[in-house]
Amino acid sequence: MIGWGAAATRDGLLRTVRRAARVHHGMGLLRKKREALVAELFRAARPAVDARSAIDARNRAAYEALLPALARLGADGAEAAGWPTRELSVDVRAASVWGVPIAEITARAPVPRDLEARGLTAAGVGADALDAARGFEELVETLLDAAPREALLRNLGEAVARTSRQVNVLERRLAPALERTVAVMRQTLDEREREERVRLGILVRGAGS
Repeated sequence: MIGWGAAATRDGLLRTVRRAARVHHGMGLLRKKREALVAELFRAARPAVDARSAIDARNRAAYEALLPALARLGADGAEAAGWPTRELSVDVRAASVWGVPIAEITARAPVPRDLEARGLTAAGVGADALDAARGFEELVETLLDAAPREALLRNLGEAVARTSRQVNVLERRLAPALERTVAVMRQTLDEREREERVRLGILVRGAGS
């Protein structure tokens, strides 16, 4: 028996050659998949980078508005500008890109509220507090918009790494091992054929003497 559970026979050699061909075919498919995933990753990277820049800008603006409100009202007074609290719900649809699961937000209510929805006035809490509250609501809205892009970027990166590992296993372990097995089996069969020819030659000479 020689590797992979195949005997050094013509039938065993044929099965091993077919297995090696399937491995090489699988390697080709995985390489194409990896190339497609990398292309998708680069396409997703630019919007994700832009979204992160937007998040940073919203974050700075919200905290810049919050600081004077905190100085004037204190923590409790500034917190009141964010009332009433509420739950945010979104509609999510499952999708996939090259077999990579992703989630898309299909619908959601606007996050920023007007003064009527707050039940507050600038005279009551101050314009700076209202600006801070709206700034953080806009930050939340930007985060919601960016979440699917970030998830897509992360999932694509993981898929590229996983596919690369699979390609490496096939290229560096399975394919070379099968090729070595095929070579050893062929050598063994050739040696057996030579030995058989020698044995037959001896028998023929013996019979003719």
